[in-house]
Amino acid sequence: MSIKDVIKDSFLNGFRNVDLTMRDAAVLLAAAAVLGIYLFFVYRFLTKDSFYSKSFNVSLILMSVITAAIILAIQSSVVVSLGMVGALSIVRFRTAVKEPMDLIFLFWSISIGIICGAGMLGLAVLLSLGATVLAVVFYRLPEARSSMLLSVNAENNDCADKVFETVAGYDKHYRVKSRNLTRGNADFLLEVRLKDYEGLLKALGEVPGVVSVSVVAHRGGDAY
Repeated sequence: MSIKDVIKDSFLNGFRNVDLTMRDAAVLLAAAAVLGIYLFFVYRFLTKDSFYSKSFNVSLILMSVITAAIILAIQSSVVVSLGMVGALSIVRFRTAVKEPMDLIFLFWSISIGIICGAGMLGLAVLLSLGATVLAVVFYRLPEARSSMLLSVNAENNDCADKVFETVAGYDKHYRVKSRNLTRGNADFLLEVRLKDYEGLLKALGEVPGVVSVSVVAHRGGDAY
């Protein structure tokens, strides 16, 4: 027997076909569907106070079942597995995932499908319960004080020192992001992190030469 035959036999023996009955496949797909539905309600609960996409949530269920079906098909034959890898390699997903948690839920759904397709239902349940506990616990933790962008429009640059002094009274660690000086106009953009935004806006509004003041969210949060 040549080396080529030895390698060929070793490869084929390492990927023996797995005989799955329709009943076994139905049970695994049903388990993936149940865990996908569970993931549906977890996602809806955690995103009820933020942006919620029903179509994305429904896709999590389908993703679990479809992934499980692919894993079952790959286990059935080495030829099918190689063909499946080649077919999936040409797929390109161009839809951008805007929220990091959406990406986590998408990967969670795919993991459920892979684990259920491999027949490890206990691990899939353990993963779902553990991930749920971590998500709920850390989602309920109070958020850190987020930074905001403070925009000040003034008649001229003469009031700059007074503006910075007023801001320092509320936030000593403020940072000047930009200063824009034009003829008869001055704009200041500062990054601040504090609680009393309304008090700061009122104090800056009383500074002589200040025309308008606004605060916008830097990375999420509420604008004032």
